[in-house]
Amino acid sequence: MNNKFSKRVKDIMAYSREEAGRLQNNYIGPEHLMLGILRDGDGLAIQILQDFDVNLKFLKEQIDSQIREIQEPQEEENNELVVTKNTEKILKMSILEARLTKSSPTDSEHLLLALLKDKKTLINSIMKSYNVDYSSTLLYVKSIVNNRNDEELDIETDEPITEAHFTDDDDMKGRPSSQRPVGGAPTAKTTSDTPVLDNFGTDITKAASENRLDPVVGRDKEIERLSQILSRRKKNNPVLIGEPGVGKSAIVEGLALRIIQKKVSRILFDKRVIALDMASIVAGTKYRGQFEERIKAILNELSKNPNIILFIDEIHTIVGAGGSSGSLDAANMLKPALARGEIQCVGATTLDEYR
Repeated sequence: MNNKFSKRVKDIMAYSREEAGRLQNNYIGPEHLMLGILRDGDGLAIQILQDFDVNLKFLKEQIDSQIREIQEPQEEENNELVVTKNTEKILKMSILEARLTKSSPTDSEHLLLALLKDKKTLINSIMKSYNVDYSSTLLYVKSIVNNRNDEELDIETDEPITEAHFTDDDDMKGRPSSQRPVGGAPTAKTTSDTPVLDNFGTDITKAASENRLDPVVGRDKEIERLSQILSRRKKNNPVLIGEPGVGKSAIVEGLALRIIQKKVSRILFDKRVIALDMASIVAGTKYRGQFEERIKAILNELSKNPNIILFIDEIHTIVGAGGSSGSLDAANMLKPALARGEIQCVGATTLDEYR
């Protein structure tokens, strides 16, 4: 199984063993794996945490404190460390996560996904305080991982994981055993704060800034009215109603052009208009819960970025979209956030569908 892990993951496993020793623990748990990720200070897992605005130094201090509360330091009678069953499970799950994202070998982001997926771990409860969960992280990884390997991995899930997996190997020779600074030398960050929305939507304001939109003629009154409604404190989610082809989407494009030109109220100066593609969200969700995970991840990004105005063309299609027996459709998932004013939305539909 060890050959299924990248060099970075092997380093992380070795670091986690050292972290357990530093904290005078007689076991290697999932929390030590997380400390290993932080100590490595590089790779996609660190990039994800940074892009989710996680304070890496404070996170390490939190984990240290929680570990000390759970278990008192042990006297070193021998150098043997027990790899917990939960740690074994998470390492095996990380290989499955790599398969899910069509990646090989298993890297730090897959280890992070496995830690977040196990809801019983200390790490899961700590990451909730940062609003980092499995579903949003999975969509993030899927949206930025390149060079996916379509070959199936031969997963030997019955192979036991022992302390030998956590010892230094030849790849570790020449590397300092002292702890590296947390968050040191991260990979280049993505420029977007909304990777999930970028994957399932189109940024109309970005298209306007790049001169990819045609000028809108004869719709000044409608664009002005749309701008007024969006500037309200409450009841600020307008719906454009009209027959097919009359230019409902063009009105939203006209709004985006005005935002770029600063010809709107100051409230809308920094807004981004993103057109959501419901078909791409529903596509590929053959297993129960996948659609809900995608909508939840989108809502999570919208709540963190209040400057986004969501545009849903053919908004009537969200009623029943993704819904199955015993599950919510898109409309019912969006409704609470809209009612609380956490997200802002513009819809477009025909008069018949609106009725």
